[in-house]
Amino acid sequence: MRAWQVERRKRTRHLIELGGLVVKSGVVDLTGDDRATILGALIWIADKLKSDDAERAKTLWAEKGKEAFAAERNGANLPAAQDRNEGA
Repeated sequence: MRAWQVERRKRTRHLIELGGLVVKSGVVDLTGDDRATILGALIWIADKLKSDDAERAKTLWAEKGKEAFAAERNGANLPAAQDRNEGA
């Protein structure tokens, strides 16, 4: 396999994994698969990460993500999908 093919497969896998996180979070179902809303939310996240509150937001989001992965390993539903009204 050529080097560019390996790199393309790596990129494709990475993008699929990121898309899986979007689905796993419950965002797709909660927005009715509204791509504009999902993109707007991601832009809001990026803006938050550029703000003075970036470290606090990253810490909060990392903890929620770790809890969600742990809950998934234990067979529970993701907290993010259940807790629909909470934000950063």
